Amino acid sequence: MQNQKRVVIEAVSPQINCGEFFIKRIINEIVNIDAHVLVDGHDVIAASVLLKHEKERAWKDIRMQHIINDEWKASFIVEKQGFYTYKVQGWVDYALNWQHGIERKIDDNQHVKSELLEGITFLEPLLKKVKGDDKKYIQHCIDIFGNLDTYNEAISEAKSDRLHHIFYNNPEKHLANESKELKVYVDRPKARFSTWYEFFPRSASQVEGQHGTFKDCERLLPRVAKMGFDVLYFPPIHPIGEVNRKGKNNTTNAQDGDVGSAWGIGSKHGGHKDLHPQLGSVADFKNLIKEAKKHNIEIAMDYALQAAPDHPWVKSHPDWFKWRPDGTVQYAENPPKKYQDILPIYWESEDYKNLWKECLNTMLYWIDCGIKVFRVDNPHTKPYCFWNWLISEVKQKHPDVLFLAEAFTRPKVMQRLAKEGYTQSYSYFTWRNSKKEFIEYMTELTQTEQREYMQPNFWPNTPDINPYHLQGANESKFLQRYALAATLSSSIGIYGPVFEQMISEAIPGKEEYYMSEKFQIKHYNWELENKLTLLISRINWIRHQNPALQQTNNIRFCPIENDNLIAFYKWDQNYTNELLIIISLDQYYVQQGNVQLPLQKLGINRGQHVRVEDLVTGSSYNWYNEWNFVELHPTLPFHIFKINK
Repeated sequence: MQNQKRVVIEAVSPQINCGEFFIKRIINEIVNIDAHVLVDGHDVIAASVLLKHEKERAWKDIRMQHIINDEWKASFIVEKQGFYTYKVQGWVDYALNWQHGIERKIDDNQHVKSELLEGITFLEPLLKKVKGDDKKYIQHCIDIFGNLDTYNEAISEAKSDRLHHIFYNNPEKHLANESKELKVYVDRPKARFSTWYEFFPRSASQVEGQHGTFKDCERLLPRVAKMGFDVLYFPPIHPIGEVNRKGKNNTTNAQDGDVGSAWGIGSKHGGHKDLHPQLGSVADFKNLIKEAKKHNIEIAMDYALQAAPDHPWVKSHPDWFKWRPDGTVQYAENPPKKYQDILPIYWESEDYKNLWKECLNTMLYWIDCGIKVFRVDNPHTKPYCFWNWLISEVKQKHPDVLFLAEAFTRPKVMQRLAKEGYTQSYSYFTWRNSKKEFIEYMTELTQTEQREYMQPNFWPNTPDINPYHLQGANESKFLQRYALAATLSSSIGIYGPVFEQMISEAIPGKEEYYMSEKFQIKHYNWELENKLTLLISRINWIRHQNPALQQTNNIRFCPIENDNLIAFYKWDQNYTNELLIIISLDQYYVQQGNVQLPLQKLGINRGQHVRVEDLVTGSSYNWYNEWNFVELHPTLPFHIFKINK
């Protein structure tokens, strides 16, 4: 038999997969709740969002506001890390329903003696809830509602705003109904806003041909900090397999002295809990982590769950690999790519519980060493349920740990990994190159359900991907790509010094670097400074100074009369920091156009002037019109305007 709860609650949002997964926020962000709340008949109803942190017992009550057509809204700010639980509650507000009814009758000049007596039944329970003057007021209303001699005063108070407010703030939730409980996970700010720099530690030496060390990496920390990066990501730093080791340029036969791919993990020197002996000791690594923190940089490790043929796991845990009838293991493949130096782990092994535990223990080992950020290699080739378990286990003990999913794969696969708990995700930005593509992709990321759980990280290049539009590109194209990544997304990264030194020679017909650093030590002039290093530093400084660039979702594209120019408006949560970004997509020619200011969003009337400050050059302009002329040159293909009203 159904209960007597008359209020219906539907379409509560946000919720992911009907509440199977949590939405995501960072500390001090807003959560906006929408729901359909309705009742049979014409009774007055009310609704609240009930909220509590995982370490709290009592629910907070946040009243929802009716918008239109039985749609209700409320919002709250999450102030602490960890899980919050929220749900929508709805009820018939019989006290307000009474007041609404008596108001209509009084306005129709009807005698309402009986209704006043009925009102006393709603007033008496309030005596236990209110205090001070409000309690005296309620007692006074009770007295006059039951006295014919005070009828005129009684009908005046029955309609009063004061009584309405007391009823509203002290509801009697008779037969209240509730939605199911939903969750939001609140992370530290770096989950939303981070600026990554990647380089290979083995290429950090000042001496050409010499293997780099962690000490060499320490020497480069001031350079990374000066450019404005706050996460320094290293490809795998573990021992590299010697069996089937790859040679230079991904050849299958290594020559003497070839160092192999860093992702071919494991050798006689150890496995995932060990460091490459030429890089240095665990003490050296811990010291690097400590020194990086002095520069406000966090070291991010690569977490790659795969093994070289001579990884210790192959002998100690053969059940973790799938053996073929001829006694061999099929090496990893991602057609047309072949990874003869890597054995994939057999995730359907009967010994999977011990496999999972070892994977968790490996991550916990490096967390104990001081690592709080992991870039996870190819997570889409491992079971989703494994990631849900591992991330949950880690977060319970170490809530500051962040996970970046390196998954350049199908959209729904990337989305599922984000739902399972990944903090950030690689994205398709690397290949988006036209105005239409950028607008469509950003609309998908920021105007759909994805905004609630998926935080993209925009990388113009990676050691695996040398996109066609950067191959042989000029300086303007590199500037354009960094400006796009850094202003469209709040989390970005580059593979350097390849990017800022514009090294882009490719294997013909492929998006791969020629003589890739993945398979050899490179020698760089780490002291080199150029226009890119200067402007990357400036853009990163602007990002750290302007909260509007420290989130991805608050973006609105602005009309501009040129398909070679893209313009968008970004704002912070409180609209105290507002920016207009205009970027040329033409690397060769000057581009001009008129951009339309979003006056309504800015709260500006037509004819009211706006002062815009170019945060790159320092120039300021007064704009008096809704449409304003801009011109961009390949030498500096972007404006980042701060709007001052």
